[in-house]
Amino acid sequence: MDRERFVRRLASVEIGTTFNFYRDGDGADVRRRRLRAYLEERAGAELLLVGEAAGYRGARVSGIPFTSERQLTGSGPAEATATIVQGTLGELGLEAVCWNVVPTHPGTASSNRRPTRAEVAAGRPFLVEIASGRRIVAVGRLAAEATGAAYLRHPSHGGAAEFRAGLLRFAAGGRL
Repeated sequence: MDRERFVRRLASVEIGTTFNFYRDGDGADVRRRRLRAYLEERAGAELLLVGEAAGYRGARVSGIPFTSERQLTGSGPAEATATIVQGTLGELGLEAVCWNVVPTHPGTASSNRRPTRAEVAAGRPFLVEIASGRRIVAVGRLAAEATGAAYLRHPSHGGAAEFRAGLLRFAAGGRL
């Protein structure tokens, strides 16, 4: 995968009425650079964790799926799901690429919404490209529906322990 080209294409795409934070808003250039570096650092990762869509306090700000600005810089918004996902991956010693079915943000600067079917379809080419050669684990029901991959409980709304237990079973070679 040509990561530079991938990020350029992502920055130019319109996905329904989602906010493309790789193209628009203050810091779009920083988010593009971060994503390129992130993908380069994890080029050999065999595991892909796929969520629903970029969150308003997570990737919309940081540019990296399942990662908050606070995790990257020590300041800015924190995001609970990002904290749980990254903490669990670190604890289990798993190298993974994190991605979303819809790589842009459905919602507003202070809220999330479920992506539409059309938005899921529009995000699919990016998912297919990034998934090539990797084992996919779907974090949440929408991701499982969109990918056909094994379902892992999303850590939000009281699901942190179940998420961790499922990822631990997966890491140990078990089924989710």
